[in-house]
Amino acid sequence: MPGLLELSLPPRDRDEAHRAATPLELMFDLAAVIAIAAAAAGLHHGLAEGHVAEAMTGFLCSFFMIWWSWMNYTWFASAYDDDSPHFRILSMVIMFGALMLAAGVPAVFAHQRIWLAVFGFVIMRVALVALWLGAARGDGARRRTAMGYVVGISIMQLYWVAIVALSPPEGAFYLLLFLLGIVGELAVPAFAERRGATTWHRHHIVERYGLFNIIVLGECFLVIVTIMVTGSGEEVPLLQTFGLAVPAAIITFSIWAIYFAPGPHLSDDRLGRALLWGYGHFVVFAAGAATGAGFAVMLEVATHHAHVEARTAALTVAVPVAVYLAALWVIRDRFCVTGRGLWVLPAAAALILLAGAFAPAPYLVVTAITLLTVPARRHVTTV
Repeated sequence: MPGLLELSLPPRDRDEAHRAATPLELMFDLAAVIAIAAAAAGLHHGLAEGHVAEAMTGFLCSFFMIWWSWMNYTWFASAYDDDSPHFRILSMVIMFGALMLAAGVPAVFAHQRIWLAVFGFVIMRVALVALWLGAARGDGARRRTAMGYVVGISIMQLYWVAIVALSPPEGAFYLLLFLLGIVGELAVPAFAERRGATTWHRHHIVERYGLFNIIVLGECFLVIVTIMVTGSGEEVPLLQTFGLAVPAAIITFSIWAIYFAPGPHLSDDRLGRALLWGYGHFVVFAAGAATGAGFAVMLEVATHHAHVEARTAALTVAVPVAVYLAALWVIRDRFCVTGRGLWVLPAAAALILLAGAFAPAPYLVVTAITLLTVPARRHVTTV
């Protein structure tokens, strides 16, 4: 059995039948969702304290690191997963990096240097570089593509270590450097794939994203359980507990149903379309996790532990739900829905924002609009 330095990964068949997610990929999702839970917890506490801008910045930055590593591994595995021992070992190294990243997420919200998170991220990315080197050896037709990933990912890891080492973790300059790093990371696949597209499997990718969406929405379920546990301890009256938990469940089930509504998620494999769909899911997934954080803020208000008003708490739910629907329209519906149904999700997103800002009992109104969007979206005409 060759060593890791001799790893060779041949491409998988793009038209392979019955391609499904593997147990290893599902294990990888579990490691990623632990990190997402840490990011959502930081967001919820920041919003409850009234530190909206700081909380959102910390959440989006940490969520990007988690999602980006997940996305890069997922697309690589779709093209080159050969189920070999070496592939499994490197995948587990990436999972360990995800757990280290999760442990380092609290430092993001505490304005400390994020060494643990960055080291976890670097571990994930260096292991991915090893996988791409294996692809370069095993896929001669796409060697230039694989080496483009190797060079691009390696340069970006040096960049992340440099900004953490040289720049204090606060202020506009640090945020600017972080945003430049995000742009650099996003540019790597766009540049590398133009040298020769890898053989990722479209149906497999759609399934992987759908499964990850379900796992992200699990953050909402965790908060619903927390709401009911809090109510069982009589900290919140039982009626109020159900007044928080039932709408939260309805919203969660509704956005799940809207995501899996009829219509193709990725109708073709052109690079521009794939990048929009793949990158756009950052907004979808982040909004799903942020919705769970919004439910937690609603609970903090009910238990009088929050420093924000009930109206602001309702917006912490309304805004991410609206963003979730709007992002789905951008990456999916505008390509597959025809007629007046094309505007169902944008209209619903606008109504949800208005309800969160101005309606009486905004939490309940947002819930009702989200629920009504489900049948409205399911009965549209798709291509």
